[in-house]
Amino acid sequence: MSERPPLSRLRLAPLRLVQFAAIQLACCVFPIAVFVGLAASVLVWQRFQVPMARYDALLVYVVVVQLVLVAVGFESWRELLVICAFHLVGLALEVFKVHVGSWVYPDAGIVRLGGVPIFSGFMYASVGSYICQAFRRFDLSVDGFRWWPVTGLAVAAYANFYTHHAIADLRWVIAAGFVVVLWGSTIRFTVGGDRYRMPTAVAFVLIGVFLWLAENAGTLLNAWRYPDQRDGWHMVHVGKLGSWALLISLSFVLVAAVKAKEGVVYGDGEARVTRERLTKG
Repeated sequence: MSERPPLSRLRLAPLRLVQFAAIQLACCVFPIAVFVGLAASVLVWQRFQVPMARYDALLVYVVVVQLVLVAVGFESWRELLVICAFHLVGLALEVFKVHVGSWVYPDAGIVRLGGVPIFSGFMYASVGSYICQAFRRFDLSVDGFRWWPVTGLAVAAYANFYTHHAIADLRWVIAAGFVVVLWGSTIRFTVGGDRYRMPTAVAFVLIGVFLWLAENAGTLLNAWRYPDQRDGWHMVHVGKLGSWALLISLSFVLVAAVKAKEGVVYGDGEARVTRERLTKG
């Protein structure tokens, strides 16, 4: 299979972009299902008297969606474990952030933990689902991935979401660290039978952009609200984009930990995530 830089063959660019978008949509089945549920619940709860609280109904909905995705083979049990791990990581962050007043969940719901509706963890889980699907559907592989520095920075990025309320905010220092340790690391992916490549750091930023857009949609659908949105919705500050780009590093590390030896431990082929930079071919 040949390998080319993204869009290097201009005559194939329109077709490849369509194919790329189609694969992305397939990867986003769980996130799309979450937003469909949010949108539908807004319409239903605004127009009808429903005996169940909106957030509780959303919890039932996302649990059913997750079980169906596993039952039909859309996600494997190994991937489900990673998704559940990110669910817990996200839920813990939500509990802390709500406690310190960073945002609120304004609608009714009985099934809560520390004031946070349990369904919120599934929004983080959907991010893990997307990355798992991307590894499979794009046939992703990552080379030049420096495991310990990247993992350390990912943990530091997550910890900074807690500690910056008490000490200095180190997100830009951590971001600079990612640029250094990911320098030379490349994500390789397949679209339409051709192999392409992209710097790993760029992939983190691009996913962060889409998560920021999703965050705007989520607050618009009243999944949660920031303090400055209580009097009316407006777009989330663009500074949150950087926060998402950092948070995605942790989900990527969690998924990469499962995918690192895929094809070696329980399949056929080469490891998907390697420390060494691979040669062309």
